Amino acid sequence: MSRGSSRHAFRVLMICMGNICRSPTAEAVLRHQLQRAGLDGRVEVDSAGTHGYHVGSPPDPRSQEHAALRGYDLSALRARQVNALDFRDFDLLVAMDGDNLARLQHNCPDPALRDRLVRLLDFLPSHSTHAGTHSVPDPYYGGSDGFGHVLDLVESACEGLIDHLRGRLA
Repeated sequence: MSRGSSRHAFRVLMICMGNICRSPTAEAVLRHQLQRAGLDGRVEVDSAGTHGYHVGSPPDPRSQEHAALRGYDLSALRARQVNALDFRDFDLLVAMDGDNLARLQHNCPDPALRDRLVRLLDFLPSHSTHAGTHSVPDPYYGGSDGFGHVLDLVESACEGLIDHLRGRLA
């Protein structure tokens, strides 16, 4: 879901398997929260998938629908696959679950860059009702409720990620 970039900004890449449900949702939520926090000019956000199943496709219509209900627009985003340069070009590569984190760790071209690999829910605030949850579940094969649950988790974790970013940018 590539955009033009300025290398002066801190860069965050949200990652799930196909880049049509969880990671584009996380990209849009983080962008919105960064704007609200006044950090949008200092942090760039993109998203990608560990698999190339949906390259060039828009986010799943159910993701778009649920995101729109909360004021997020995913319509311009297009899926892409993580590539070797992403490990160098992004300051944080944020996986939605342990399986995608493990795939990123395995594919990381330089062991010195592995400290950039994290799970989104590691940023859940301790006061969150979701504290202790480790994975954003893939809603693709489930019902409509799963997309709302993804948004709940992502919104909460992105609050914690914003706090982390404030510390990194200070």
